[in-house]
Amino acid sequence: TMHELAAGITTISSLTGQTRNPYDLFRVPGGSSGGTGAAIGASFAAAGMGSDTCGSIRIPAANQNLVGLRGTNGLSSRNGVMPLSSTQDIAGPLARSVTDLAIMLDATVGADPADAVTKESAGHIPKSYRDALSADGLKGARIGVLRALWGNAPEDDEVAGIVRKALDGFKAQGAEVVDISVPGLDDLLRDSSVIADDFKFDLAAYLAKIPNAPVKSLGEILDRGLNHAELDATFRLRNQPEKRESEHYRQAMIKRRTLRAAVLATLEELRIDALAYPTLRRKPALIGEAQGGTNCQLSATTGLPAIAMPAGFSNDGLPIALELLGGAWE
Repeated sequence: TMHELAAGITTISSLTGQTRNPYDLFRVPGGSSGGTGAAIGASFAAAGMGSDTCGSIRIPAANQNLVGLRGTNGLSSRNGVMPLSSTQDIAGPLARSVTDLAIMLDATVGADPADAVTKESAGHIPKSYRDALSADGLKGARIGVLRALWGNAPEDDEVAGIVRKALDGFKAQGAEVVDISVPGLDDLLRDSSVIADDFKFDLAAYLAKIPNAPVKSLGEILDRGLNHAELDATFRLRNQPEKRESEHYRQAMIKRRTLRAAVLATLEELRIDALAYPTLRRKPALIGEAQGGTNCQLSATTGLPAIAMPAGFSNDGLPIALELLGGAWE
């Protein structure tokens, strides 16, 4: 299962209803690749594939105690993936361990003539991700703690404490952990998503290529009442744009380029190997409630790779994740 049309992070759908989290059946598995996350978390599979437009691999990984990677734009082909946003979509693996994730990468990365963006991966893919794994890989690494993404509400405290303990584990393995900031981060992240600009047009283009597609557009889905009621407001909002290249889209693209440059400059100037922050600042949401506290947008806006990994468990046994964001192709 997946969240309907990949347009959310709780995995609810008119086809399959609500997918549940195997660690707590009254909570969501995350999304949009929530079925993949729940299946691996419940040991139905050893590893799986998802798509990430803003957190759709990393959030299910976080909520099911898995490792999930949103790679650099162009690392893996999106051919066959139903689009949410051609600007932000990425396909990638979720797995129980970093070793399994590396095995999945070795099987799935590289250039594909059916997805032009993958040409950019040339010269950036190692002979084997699995063979490159090192037990002492954290020794000497400099990890920059991006405090701006940790939250300051009382509801953020429990997750923040668990992620801090995980970073103490990094220190014990030889990493240097330092607090850092990225100039202009909050302003550049704000309104930098282009999902609402792309979705209507990318979906129509995708459907046009499918013989005898049962629908032709997002508008037709809405007109025929085929969507889940909980997603009606979101879909109607995303069906409003009359053209993709709006003023919002233009401004968002400027922000995206500027933020990418700012993050790369920060990594270089401060000699930082990766930025660290919680994947979600809050625990997995109860079914029927919105999932708060997502930090999905930084990787989606910059096109830089981010990996979500287990950091520990909440007092009531729910998985919590730490995310690392690195430079291009790292």
